Amino acid sequence: MPLMDFLTNTNAQFYLAAFFIGGIPFGLILAKFIAGVDLKSSGSKSIGATNVLRVVKAKDPSLAKKLGALTLLLDAFKGVAVLLVAKAFGLSESVQWAVAVLAVAGHCFSPYLWFEGGKGVATGVGVMAIMLPIETAIALVVWAVSIKSLRLSSLSSMLALTTLLIASFFIHPDMAHAPIILIAIILYYKHIPNMIRLVRGEESRVV
Repeated sequence: MPLMDFLTNTNAQFYLAAFFIGGIPFGLILAKFIAGVDLKSSGSKSIGATNVLRVVKAKDPSLAKKLGALTLLLDAFKGVAVLLVAKAFGLSESVQWAVAVLAVAGHCFSPYLWFEGGKGVATGVGVMAIMLPIETAIALVVWAVSIKSLRLSSLSSMLALTTLLIASFFIHPDMAHAPIILIAIILYYKHIPNMIRLVRGEESRVV
C-alpha cells in the first residue's frame, strides 16, 4: 500500500493515533514541570504512576499522591480515549483490538523517548476495561487484595494481569485471544527488571 493511501486510511489513522497518543509520557511531564524532578534518572526510572509516587514523595509527600493519581488516570485514559472514538466511528472489533495493543505499545515504547517508556499497567487497564470489562473487574480485585497484603506494585500487577488473561479464556472461550496475549507479553517483558529485583529481594515496597 502506497504511503499516502496508508495515511488516508481510517484504520491506519487510528493505529497511528493510538501509538502516538499512547506514547505521551504524562508522568514524566507532570513530575518535571510540577514537582521539578526527572523520573528518567530517579527511582526505577519508569515514567509511570508508581515511580511518580516514589520519586516525588521524597520531595513532597502530599504532591506525590496527587501527581501519582493524575498520572494513573491520564495513562489509563490514553487508550480509552482512542478506543471510544474508534467505537463511535463503528470500526470493527479487530481494529479496536489493534488500537488497544498499539496504545499499550506506545506507552511502553514511547516514540517521544527514543522508544523507551513505562510498564504499561495503567494504559493496559484502560484498554482492557473497554474491551473486557468483566475480566478487568476481576483482575482489579486481585490487584487490590495483592497490593494490600504484599505491598509490591509490580508483583500485584503481574498477578492481576495473569488473572485477567486466564479469566478471558473462561469467560470468552471463542474469541481470538492473540491481542490479549500480545498485550500481556509486552507487560510481562517490561516487568522483567522488577521480577529480577523481586527474586533478589531488592524490589521496593509501596508504603
